[in-house]
Amino acid sequence: MDDEKPITEQALETISTAVEATKDAAVTAVKKVKKAAKKVAKKVAPKKASKKKAEKATKKSSKKAAKRSVKKTARKAAKSKKKAKKAKR
Repeated sequence: MDDEKPITEQALETISTAVEATKDAAVTAVKKVKKAAKKVAKKVAPKKASKKKAEKATKKSSKKAAKRSVKKTARKAAKSKKKAKKAKR
């Protein structure tokens, strides 16, 4: 440190340079974190979308299966009615 400057002035300079360095480091850290977050978001986003698509597909397939089973039971009931009518004759 300079002996010509007062101690308070030297301390203020040291603190201000430390603050600036910390600020710069914080800014660069934030930029890096944002960049990393974007990369992760790009990797994760398609997986989430595919999960939603998979859920929709399972819902659709379960609905179709339910409709088919209802149709089958209706057909079986109709056939059993016909058989019962024939048996009565």
